[in-house]
Amino acid sequence: MPEVAVFRPDDGRLARAGDYLESRGVTPVLDPMLEVAPTGNAPRGDADYVVFTSKTGAELVADAGWTPGDARVCAIGESTRVALETEGFGVDVVPGEYSSTGLVNVLRDRVGGLRVEVARSDHGSDVLLDGLTEAGAYVHETVLYRLTRPGESGVSAARAAAGDLDAALFTSSLTVEHFLDAADERGCRAQAIEGLNRAVVGTIGEPTRKTAEERGIEVDVVPAEASFEALADAVLDDL
Repeated sequence: MPEVAVFRPDDGRLARAGDYLESRGVTPVLDPMLEVAPTGNAPRGDADYVVFTSKTGAELVADAGWTPGDARVCAIGESTRVALETEGFGVDVVPGEYSSTGLVNVLRDRVGGLRVEVARSDHGSDVLLDGLTEAGAYVHETVLYRLTRPGESGVSAARAAAGDLDAALFTSSLTVEHFLDAADERGCRAQAIEGLNRAVVGTIGEPTRKTAEERGIEVDVVPAEASFEALADAVLDDL
């Protein structure tokens, strides 16, 4: 069966991704490139809008007992919305385009002179902060968690370098960067990139595609929907 690398955090998402790939008749190469380290911080309580960019952030603030008060809650992405609602938070804004740019476009005419709290990881894009600031909002960022690379990661880089990967599924720019860091550690960066370029590579979103291509990785598939299942389906259809 084809071998497909997946880089999700090993917090349940990696196992679910592996199960999904197996259900599609391929062999998953499970190689977590992200590890979540909570900071213990919570969003400030005086904002007019609070923006969440991930399922992880939603779960962390719920565990901390945070409540939005009178703030309007914004979610980037369907999985973030579902996670917030599962934790009991009402969601007021979900952009049709699941990206920082999409949310900025939705909020641009609403946030002038208002306080906007952005609660996310330490690797968030400046696009969101800059766009909201340019729209006239008073923007504050709270880092809910840090994303690091697990020390044992890198089996996929070795398999790519050996020509044994048929496809790879990158879900963020950071997974691309951590994959290449792992390849560097093994002394096989150039070979790993060559191996990926002989495989089918998919990314979630244009920023991830741009990151990959700037580093020499040819991207074959970017699905219209920003979800792991859509990414896997698109890549496997191409494969």
